[in-house]
Amino acid sequence: MPKLKIIIKARYLRQEETKTEQILWKELRNKNIGMKFRRQHPIDMFILDFYAPKIKLAIELDGSSHTIKENKEYDRERTKYLESKNIKVLRFWNLEIEKDLKNVLNKIKEKIKGI
Repeated sequence: MPKLKIIIKARYLRQEETKTEQILWKELRNKNIGMKFRRQHPIDMFILDFYAPKIKLAIELDGSSHTIKENKEYDRERTKYLESKNIKVLRFWNLEIEKDLKNVLNKIKEKIKGI
């Protein structure tokens, strides 16, 4: 995907964020957990849900569509690609954000400390 197209798509996704993205963004924005994150951040041909450029940490939120075999394979390949760029990837299910946000935030904080 051409760079301009991916930037336009990222802007669109910021305006059309999901409920779980809104919940997590409220916690991540303004360095609330000690690290600056961006949302819907383009990296090459991918758009990351959340990204901390200083420590190269991506946070991806997955809904039920990610249980489909083809999507699981796409996610694996995407993660491999990002890791080849030294970007660490944390994945959470939308349900985790909705039901156990405190635990999700603790996992993110632990990952940040370990980097």
